[in-house]
Amino acid sequence: MIIDPGHQAAEGVEEALKKHRLKPVAVVLTHGHIDHVASVVPVCGAHGVPAWIHPEDRYMMSDPERALGRSIGMPLMGELTVGEPDDVRELTNGTALELAGLTFSVAHAPGHTKGSVTFRMPETADIPSVFFSGDLLFAGSIGRTDMPGGSMADMLESLARVCLPLDDSTVVLSGHGPQTTIGQERATNPYLRQVAAGQGASPAPRRGM
Repeated sequence: MIIDPGHQAAEGVEEALKKHRLKPVAVVLTHGHIDHVASVVPVCGAHGVPAWIHPEDRYMMSDPERALGRSIGMPLMGELTVGEPDDVRELTNGTALELAGLTFSVAHAPGHTKGSVTFRMPETADIPSVFFSGDLLFAGSIGRTDMPGGSMADMLESLARVCLPLDDSTVVLSGHGPQTTIGQERATNPYLRQVAAGQGASPAPRRGM
């Protein structure tokens, strides 16, 4: 399962697949911003696999400038394959994706965008639970809410509903920055601490696309 293949990611994806002798079965997207979907078309096309995205963010694959509320510039646009792959499937809250012999639970988590989602893989005998947070939760921070579809109120609700109930041992792999755990963020992330205390959080940082 390939998550959020962003700008110029296709070559790195191919190298990783070859190195580890893997065959992709799907591309899944935490949200529709161009830094997370720019390589969806070439990656899906090369392997004949579907892309999964929440319906409220689907338009962003074809219209990245409207998604950002600003021009992303002609030089960058010339390097992008804008549009949808041949097979697009829509994610909904509570979906259980069965991919590559693994189960990933989907949680709709608006705030960064209206269609932001997270993916969680349950704990097994070999590995702890893994939480792919997209741009909802970062190590020490959260995603920005100042672009089209962003909402600080939605972000706080998503943090409380999706992140706080997770076990402290849950490994967090976010869209930007280093790996962390829910326990580490519960103890040190100022936004998550304020949400846990029932307080209104400070304005979201301008981090990510």
